[in-house]
Amino acid sequence: MIPSDLSPLWISLKTSAAATALAFVFGIAAAAAMNRYKGRGRGFLDGVLTLPLVLPPTVVGFFLLLLLGRRSAIGQVLEHVGLRIAFSWPATVVAASVVAFPLMYRATLGAFEQVNSNLLGAARTLGAGEWRTFRHVLLPLAWPGVMAGTVLAFARALGEFGATLMLAATFRVEPRPCPSRSSLRPRRRHAAGARLGNPDCHPVAGHDCRAELLDAGPSNAALAGEPR
Repeated sequence: MIPSDLSPLWISLKTSAAATALAFVFGIAAAAAMNRYKGRGRGFLDGVLTLPLVLPPTVVGFFLLLLLGRRSAIGQVLEHVGLRIAFSWPATVVAASVVAFPLMYRATLGAFEQVNSNLLGAARTLGAGEWRTFRHVLLPLAWPGVMAGTVLAFARALGEFGATLMLAATFRVEPRPCPSRSSLRPRRRHAAGARLGNPDCHPVAGHDCRAELLDAGPSNAALAGEPR
């Protein structure tokens, strides 16, 4: 059993590992798709996929809360089937994976682009399909870059706080009244009564400390004056 003082570390490692696994799968898939796509909207799609890297983490968490919250369309569908993402442990994994995804995606895409396209063409001419070419040619040649992206994604997920705070944190703020001058006076009078050896003088108990001190004598009456 893990000691209670190490539980935050265990939760962080568990969340980072799960988020890295998600970023690993989706990052490689997105990088492979963008490596094959050469259309006019490639720059726009690349910017959208990299957007969580440049946005503040709290803004990313706010958009995730709007997307997966209980009042959103996706959140209502998930809650209808018995799944609740917001304000739960899966929300921490989702938030960490979203902010770690761009690092995995960019590192993997750069590694794919460095592979010689003639090798891929040779594999296709030899009868290999797209999946076999990707699995046995492209991915092994780009593996060092993929592993570098995995390490960066894990480090980013481990240090994530802002998006997780917005999407997964639950806290309650209980209002506390600010002490006024009138509420502080009885405490001062009770302290004055305690200094004079009268511990029973307490305003909450219904005692009139000022009246008792005035009856005690002139010296005690001076202590019973209004504090500055």
